[in-house]
Amino acid sequence: MEPVTLTTERLSLRVFAPEDIDEVHEACQDPDIQRWTSIPSPYARVDAENFILRVVPSQWQADSEYAFAVRPRDGGPLIAAASLHHPRSGTWEVGYWTAKEQRGRGHTTESVLGLARWAFTDLRCTRLEWRAEVGNTGSRAVAEKAGFTVEGVHRAGLLNKGTLRDCWVGALLPSDLGMESPLPYLPARL
Repeated sequence: MEPVTLTTERLSLRVFAPEDIDEVHEACQDPDIQRWTSIPSPYARVDAENFILRVVPSQWQADSEYAFAVRPRDGGPLIAAASLHHPRSGTWEVGYWTAKEQRGRGHTTESVLGLARWAFTDLRCTRLEWRAEVGNTGSRAVAEKAGFTVEGVHRAGLLNKGTLRDCWVGALLPSDLGMESPLPYLPARL
C-alpha cells in the first residue's frame, strides 16, 4: 500500500520520515517505552535509523504493518507512534507508545480512534485487537478510553525481549464506533 496521512480533530498521523529519526531516538530513551514495548533496550540512534529507513518502508510495501508518526495537526513535536500490524482474517492489531512529555492529554486515544476508523473503512477490518503486558496500566487506559473491551489475559501471549509474558487482550468492533462491519456479526447468547 502507498503510505497515507490520516487526520483527526487535533492530530496528523503520517508515515515516519528521515526527519523523525532524532525525535524517535530521544522518545525511546524513556525507560517506560523500553520496558513495555518490544523496541531494543538500550535504544541507539542506529535503531531509530533502521526502523524509519528500512523497517517502516518495507512493512508498508508488504502490507504487513502501517506505522505512523503522530504530531499536532498544525505542526509541532512528535507526540507518539501508532501502528496497525499482524493482519489476519480481517483482524488487525493496534500498537502505540507516547513520548513521556506528551502523556495525559488524550492524544494517543485520539490517534488510536483515527487508526480504528481507517482500519474499519479502508482496510475492511472486522476486529481491531489490542494487547499489552499485564501491568501496563497506561496502555490499558488508552485502550479502554478508545472503547476497547478488555476480554481477558493470554498466558504467555506476548514475546518481549526474549521472554514470554502474560498479556491483556481487548477488541474494538466497528459497531463499537457506530460503524458498519464488512461482515455480519452474531454474538453468543449467554
